[in-house]
Amino acid sequence: MRRFATISLAALAAVLSLVSCERGRRSEPQPAEQVTIGFSVATDTFIIERWNKDIKIFTGAARSLGAEVIFQLSAGGTQAQIDQIKYLLGQDIDILVVLPHDTALLAGVIKQANDRRIPVIAYDRLIQGVPITAYVSFDNEEVGRLFGRALTSRVPRGNYLIVNGSVRDNNSFLVNTGLHEIIDPYAKSGQIRIVDELWLEEWSSDEATVKIREVLERTTDIQAISAANDQLANAAIQLLAERRMAGSVAVVGQDADLLSCQRVVEGLQLMTVYKPIERLASRAAKIAVEIAQGRMPEPDRHMDNGSGVPVPFYMEPPQAVFASNMRETVIRDGFHAESDVYRNVAEYQ
Repeated sequence: MRRFATISLAALAAVLSLVSCERGRRSEPQPAEQVTIGFSVATDTFIIERWNKDIKIFTGAARSLGAEVIFQLSAGGTQAQIDQIKYLLGQDIDILVVLPHDTALLAGVIKQANDRRIPVIAYDRLIQGVPITAYVSFDNEEVGRLFGRALTSRVPRGNYLIVNGSVRDNNSFLVNTGLHEIIDPYAKSGQIRIVDELWLEEWSSDEATVKIREVLERTTDIQAISAANDQLANAAIQLLAERRMAGSVAVVGQDADLLSCQRVVEGLQLMTVYKPIERLASRAAKIAVEIAQGRMPEPDRHMDNGSGVPVPFYMEPPQAVFASNMRETVIRDGFHAESDVYRNVAEYQ
């Protein structure tokens, strides 16, 4: 399993060399210049609720700062994203922002951006094996810790099923690392038993459904399920419902999708991790503009992406959302309307 550690501020100059070019260097603040941002998003599907919010907020925030965003969206996999990045590199952009489909297979095309001295920001998922200018995401290891704390609090003894995310996404490994940090002591003491640990090729609820069903056909003696996101949690809950087990098995996920928030207040899902996308996407847009103008904001810490150059990491904290704090988190922030979240709760109507 891959593990990624924080790095000290040493070698920051090497990172800055990727950012600072003649047009960007300036010794004192000057009026903002027009910035053109190329934004490449490749997902497993066009309909993921999470990414629609990121795209809208990022684009709006960038435009409010006077930047133009040239946006490219694809559900066609890694090669389609490589093609769209090459297109963006030909559009006279000042900075490239990438939400990668495969975090390890974009090194070649990212090197082309580096060779042209175009700064590169990895958004949400860390690009591997090539120097990049910055990484903006949530604390994904903490997401896993929140999973583990919620499950071990509800099910300190019992059988666990772990459904990890895509093996193509570095975040899957970070979440997994945080989860195991919490649950491994319970497993070593014999308090819990991991009946199976699944990994997916893609962030696919269909793939998850097939693999979870295979586990449930072997055994239904499962008291807790860690699902890497809410779509996978939804797949698990549907299969549990078929066996009249929904609500009796503790299930966690992340992204605070509306359906999962509804299920949390209904008692079918224990917890979802809310990641305040408004803060992340707005911060990413601001960082992109500043870097394009030759200014390097102070990072929260650094990450190792296997390139030999520490990557400045701008990190936002996630929040665990239970039925007890739904109103103080997701609803208070306007992420979902209270009437939508509690639509199926009789006491609310």
